[in-house]
Formats: sequence, C-alpha cells, structure tokens
Amino acid sequence: MISQLTVFLANEKGRLAAVCRTLADADINLAALFIADTADFGIVRIFCDRPNRAAAVLAEAGFRASITPVIAVSVADEPGALARLLGFCHEASMNVEYGYCFSVAGGTAVDVLKIEGEGAEEALAAAGFKILAPEEVYVVDED
Repeated sequence: MISQLTVFLANEKGRLAAVCRTLADADINLAALFIADTADFGIVRIFCDRPNRAAAVLAEAGFRASITPVIAVSVADEPGALARLLGFCHEASMNVEYGYCFSVAGGTAVDVLKIEGEGAEEALAAAGFKILAPEEVYVVDED
C-alpha cells in the first residue's frame, strides 16, 4: 500500500488555495489532486511526495488531514489500460471505493485505487498487475 493524503475542508473561498500554499511552502510536491464536495465540506485527496510530512504540516496549520492507504498500479499509458484493471477488479468482486490516475514518464501511468477489504494487492499482483511500492512513487518519509 502507498499513502494518500486526505484533507477535509470547509466549502469556503480560498481554503483549497491555502492548503496548496501550505504544502508548497513546505516544499511538498503534488502529483495528483482530486476534489469531492458536499454542500458543507470538501474532501481533497492528494498524492504527494512526502505524505507523512504533508499531514503534519497541514495539522500544524490548522487543517484536518489524515493518511489513507491506497494501491498504486503501474499500467501502460494507452487506451484500455484502466478498463482492464477495473474489469479485473469487477470479476474478482473487489469494490473500488474511488480512484484517480496520472501519466508518468516512459509511457506509463499510475492508477491509484482505494479498494474495500483485504487482499486486493495480492490478487492484483497474482493476476500480473504491477503494484508499486511507496519508494517507487514518492520520497518515503523518515519517521
């Protein structure tokens, strides 16, 4: 599993900009950002280079941030790669709670998935999908 930064924000003008500025000032690089919102608050899911440091920096600045374990799968950056991955998840009765994707160098993409339950990583690897270790995706925080 890799670590995703999850931030809960009030739906107020400038709050997302403040989160991004706080992370930028701490020299934390964002690779992907996904926002889901309700009438009262937003959930910002961030894939960044130092998630533990990012959570600490945001907490110090007064934001509600946590680390969520997710699975990162390396796939070819081509049409159908995500469909094949999700098709396998469906056939294996895995419930994908949410996900996001981004392209990286060398013609590959990273599909990040939050899958309900245990054993998804092992099942995906056994089916031939390349599961990425944290150090293959971002700088591993020193504890």
